[in-house]
Amino acid sequence: MNYYTNVILPIPLQKLFTYKITEAESSFLKPGMRVAVEFGKSKVYTALVFNVHQTAPEGYEAKEIYQILDDIPIVNELQLKHWEWISNYYMCSLGEVFRAALPSAFLLESETEIKLNTEFSNDQELSDDEFLIFEALQHQTQLSIFNIIEILGKKTVFPVIKDLIEKNVIVVKEQIYEQYKPKLIKYIRLTEVWSSNEKLSELIDSLGRAKKQRELILTYFQLKSLKKPIKVSDLQEKANCSAPVIKSLVDKEILEFYFIQKDRINFEGKTSEIKQLTTFQEAAFKSIKENFEQKQVTLLKGITSSGKTEIYAKLIKEKLEKGEQVLYLLPEIALTTQLIDRLQLYFGEYLSVFHSKYSMNERVEVWNNICENKKKARLVLGARSSLFLPYSNIGLIIVDEEHESSFKQYDPAPRYHARDAAVVLANIHKSKVLLGSATPAVETYYNAKQGKYGLVELNRRFGDVLLPEIELVDIKEKHRKKRMTGHFSDRLIKMIKDALDEKEQVILFQNRRGFAPVVECETCGVSPQCPQCDVSLTFHSYRKELRCHYCGYRQAMPYNCVACGSEKLSTKGFGTEQIELELHQLFPEANVGRMDLDTTRGKYGYQKIIGQFEAQEIDILVGTQMLSKGLDFGNVSLVGVMNADNMLNFPDFRAHERSYQLMVQVSGRAGRNKKRGKVAIQTFNPFHQILQQVSTNSYEEMFKEQLDERWQYHYPPFYRIIKITLRHKDFNRVEQGANWLGKSLSSVFHEDLLGPTTPAISKIRNYYIRHLVIKISKKQNLTSTKNNIIKIKNSFQAIKEFRPIKFNIDVDNY
Repeated sequence: MNYYTNVILPIPLQKLFTYKITEAESSFLKPGMRVAVEFGKSKVYTALVFNVHQTAPEGYEAKEIYQILDDIPIVNELQLKHWEWISNYYMCSLGEVFRAALPSAFLLESETEIKLNTEFSNDQELSDDEFLIFEALQHQTQLSIFNIIEILGKKTVFPVIKDLIEKNVIVVKEQIYEQYKPKLIKYIRLTEVWSSNEKLSELIDSLGRAKKQRELILTYFQLKSLKKPIKVSDLQEKANCSAPVIKSLVDKEILEFYFIQKDRINFEGKTSEIKQLTTFQEAAFKSIKENFEQKQVTLLKGITSSGKTEIYAKLIKEKLEKGEQVLYLLPEIALTTQLIDRLQLYFGEYLSVFHSKYSMNERVEVWNNICENKKKARLVLGARSSLFLPYSNIGLIIVDEEHESSFKQYDPAPRYHARDAAVVLANIHKSKVLLGSATPAVETYYNAKQGKYGLVELNRRFGDVLLPEIELVDIKEKHRKKRMTGHFSDRLIKMIKDALDEKEQVILFQNRRGFAPVVECETCGVSPQCPQCDVSLTFHSYRKELRCHYCGYRQAMPYNCVACGSEKLSTKGFGTEQIELELHQLFPEANVGRMDLDTTRGKYGYQKIIGQFEAQEIDILVGTQMLSKGLDFGNVSLVGVMNADNMLNFPDFRAHERSYQLMVQVSGRAGRNKKRGKVAIQTFNPFHQILQQVSTNSYEEMFKEQLDERWQYHYPPFYRIIKITLRHKDFNRVEQGANWLGKSLSSVFHEDLLGPTTPAISKIRNYYIRHLVIKISKKQNLTSTKNNIIKIKNSFQAIKEFRPIKFNIDVDNY
């Protein structure tokens, strides 16, 4: 009897693939185990067992699996269920979910290695290409497929390799590299011969002449009195000796090395009790628990600095005491820096952190700890990717700052929204979800108002501090009256000066990094453009270079115009770098810091800047939107928004909602301790309804206005949106493909189809882009709609000219 297994391959193909296994393998293999399988002519992939059965595949003969890589499943069945939902709902393949979910160390890499056959006799005739490879192997013991592609300068190298194998010139060896290596700490101890205390004097005497070695042994015994394993590095430092001294004692068989495997994420220290909740926090906490009895999802709408984190901590404590797992989702890695410290105080022994700034090995460790349900991984703090970890009994998922667009994954697939995927994950685990925000997303608040979610409001700031006083500064008027210094109005300069005189800190917000977004020739008006994208290059003064923020292209800042040769080049607009420079000139005594993508690239980039600001080493912190999200600084009394207009005038149906959220959130960083904070928003249009609503903190008013507009123009929460993106390097081909697709889709969706349209940035990385948007009303059946889209997609890809066009589907594009 034949046995087979269906496996998920980490490639964007819709179906599962069937491989042949033995009877013994069929009884050993379980869903969620990894196996290495051959796919195509020469590639070996890590695949995931989906199920084991006895039905032979139709249309092809099943290959045998290469090898089994796990003793126990590393992905559990609840996880697979969640992956299937993501795959179906977001219209992507299970393979794409598999690739996104697993740390890449689990996805083994296959390298085909070519070696020279030692038995080859040099009497065969070789073609030019074959001789090139033969000659290269005289100098190198082995070559990979990629090396051969480089040597021959062409991609189709398999026929050449096949001929060389047939002529017995080379042998081929598939090698699989396991990337994950556990962290081994090197320790040292006395060998068994010398380990008893009685032999100490004999040992010291034996080293009579070797002064350094004798000192090292004495230091060793000092450290040994602490009754802890002794690290080689600690001994070396304490004894102030070099590595050869230790090596010579190991060679004499007095000392020996040994290794202990250590988890990379280890929190040490004492935990403390959770702070006493205020009356209002206690009422909100009870209300959340009551809502959880009736509803699976509850929204906590608490104004900035109302102490939502303390309520979360109390809920987490209850779940951990029951032995359940808790997932705490954050939109921005910068936020984890502050939260780690706070949660560590309460739950140090339970806490694990998971996000992309952690190394591969650290992420693998967290995965393994959760897989084994270890105590140290009961509470997981992480960004959206932590949804994919192998949880077995989640009791609570907290989605903090749930309105944030960073929870949405745009590229590559799966293009999921972490908030929505978290609700489904909680449903699979029969657990609860708490969404927290001062400015909830319109859809979330609408669901709460409709009774789908529970709603709890917290309208008092912690310590009864008043919300900041918001002032709109009309810079159009200030420019007219010549009261601007650079990009600062006289009013903002005075407010910064007052704050600094009071020894208070200031945050300045400008949602654009770099020095200036455009460099323009004053003579002919030409500005340098990115050769690969449809955007002008941003000037970064720090390195005196022009950069593209879409593809990473960079060039040195030119001294004269490339079009007319004029040396009169000026910058238009401003970014965080320019604000920083102007601040140094305006306030030479103040310490100015900058927090944007350029200054937080390293693993500890966020930690360093936030740490300096908390320690009050920085007086004024300039930053992009990563500053607006939930950070807590007690000494900040002033927040300045440098230019509110570029957010409001963005071509997106969410522009007004996002602007409101961003400005209210960044305003909430001011006056969080005892004194009421101040906020200055510089704008050319102070009478804009969104700015007026920000200044009066009127969320309800903004919500009603947005809801009316969404109803009128058929947008979420009343309609779902599916966005199709076509990309290709040939302008005419993508244009024809978009027109064909537009006609096919309009025959099904009629007036609910928008497009094809050219986006504001129509070319990125040499790919021309076209968009089509489908609006689906709540009355329509979502499954049948998706099936229609898939049918049309299959017809589109069946046309030879359109097959190379990249076709991306994004469900719930917001």
